[in-house]
Amino acid sequence: MLSNILLAVAMVSVVWGIVSAIVMASYLSSRGHKVSVLFFRLFIMKYIHQYSKITTQENGKPGFWFYSYIIAMNLALVTAVVGLALK
Repeated sequence: MLSNILLAVAMVSVVWGIVSAIVMASYLSSRGHKVSVLFFRLFIMKYIHQYSKITTQENGKPGFWFYSYIIAMNLALVTAVVGLALK
């Protein structure tokens, strides 16, 4: 039972990470950076780095969506590993 809950939390975290990545790519696109929809999964780390760099230059620290992505993916990893270990 607990393992199923943890795996569900992992899935929700992955979805939240994907939403965060899409919002960051949209932000980059609005700033004039080319974002490839076709190769989005391949270049996502590049886009995250660019988002972090641009928002750090503007505000002195990375933007909200950068931290949102990092937290969501780490939470997904931890909960998936623990959930699978308990199964």
